[in-house]
Amino acid sequence: MLVSAKQQAMILPLKRPGEDPTAEAASGLRSAALQALRDNIQAQATQGSTQVQESITGQATQQVNAAAAISDNVDEAFAKTRVQLQTTASSASEETSSALMEFKDYMSKTPEERLRDSILEEMGITEEEYEAMPPEKQLAVGQEIAQRMQDKAAMAQVEKAQDSRTDGKNPATDMFLASL
Repeated sequence: MLVSAKQQAMILPLKRPGEDPTAEAASGLRSAALQALRDNIQAQATQGSTQVQESITGQATQQVNAAAAISDNVDEAFAKTRVQLQTTASSASEETSSALMEFKDYMSKTPEERLRDSILEEMGITEEEYEAMPPEKQLAVGQEIAQRMQDKAAMAQVEKAQDSRTDGKNPATDMFLASL
């Protein structure tokens, strides 16, 4: 059997509009459905954009409220810190003035009075306690203070004598240098 290489053309009869009522009805339904679908999509897009706008507006409002709350918290913290600093500054100035008064009192004393105060402190007795003691105890404490003052004076003289013998040189340093 021989097959022809030429293809035979098929000719379909052309239908004119208006000749096939079912085709026209289907075409009309299709275009109406497409139009309804387009309208529906457009309505959803409009509704969606409105919802997106409302969502964005809500988020922006929340962020503004959060920023305002943070700003209020910062202002409150700043106010508290300022009050604390003012309170601390006033108490610090009181402490500074009391320390300054103590220093001035100390510097106004003679070296003997300073030594007496340091000995009383070593003994664990305050000036007020010393003043409140009966005269016999004051005399005993006074003798102890005098004895300690003499001991310290003697120690100072011994140190001064050692310094003058070595002409300001340290004997330990001299021995170290000699060993080299």
